[in-house]
Amino acid sequence: MFITFEGIDFCGKTTQIELLKEKLITENKKVEIIREPGGTAISEKIRELLLSKEHDEMFMEPEIFLFSASRAQLVREKIQPLLNEGFYVLSDRFHDSTTAYQGYGRGVDLDTVNKINQLAIDGTLPDLTFIIDIPVEVAESRKMEKEEEQLDRLEILDNKFFNCVREGYLTMALQEERFKVIDGMLSIESISTKIINEVKRFKEKG
Repeated sequence: MFITFEGIDFCGKTTQIELLKEKLITENKKVEIIREPGGTAISEKIRELLLSKEHDEMFMEPEIFLFSASRAQLVREKIQPLLNEGFYVLSDRFHDSTTAYQGYGRGVDLDTVNKINQLAIDGTLPDLTFIIDIPVEVAESRKMEKEEEQLDRLEILDNKFFNCVREGYLTMALQEERFKVIDGMLSIESISTKIINEVKRFKEKG
C-alpha cells in the first residue's frame, strides 16, 4: 500500500506516520517511510534549495517545478520499486501538498498544477491519504514554541496563506474517496486509532 499524510505545518503528521509504522511492523509488514521534498540524494539537494530562508526571493513558478522535480525522482527511484517489492510506503507529504500549497496557497492555476503533478507522479497515486486537520491558530501557537532558526522558508509564511492551504485540503477531500480527514485536535492515541482502523478497512475492502 501507498499511504500519504497531509495537512498544514505542525499538524502532527510525522508522529502519526511513526505510530502507523510501528503497528504495521507488529503485523510483520515491510514498511518504508519517506518524506517530501527529499528521500533520495537528488531530492534532498532540491529540499535544501526549497526550504532555505536564504532563497526567499524564489517565485512560485520555480518553486512548483522544484517540488515536482524532487517528487519525480523519488517516485521513480524509490516509491515504485518499493511498492513492487511489497512494501507499505508511508509518505510525509506527496503531490497533494503541491495542490494545496502552490495551488490554493500560492495561487498557481489548478489545472496547471494538476498537469505538473501528473507528470511527476507517473501514475503512482496513493491508496489512502490522511489529512490531519487543525485550525491555523493552533498551528501558529505550535510554531511559536520553536526557535526562529528552526523554521523553514514555508513555515514562516503568514496565517492568511495557511488558511488558504487548509481550505484547499478540505476542498480536495470532498473530491476523492482516498482522502480521510482526521481531526488533529484529538489525542495522539485517538488519531492513531482512527488511522489504523481506516487502513484495516481499506485492506478488508481490497
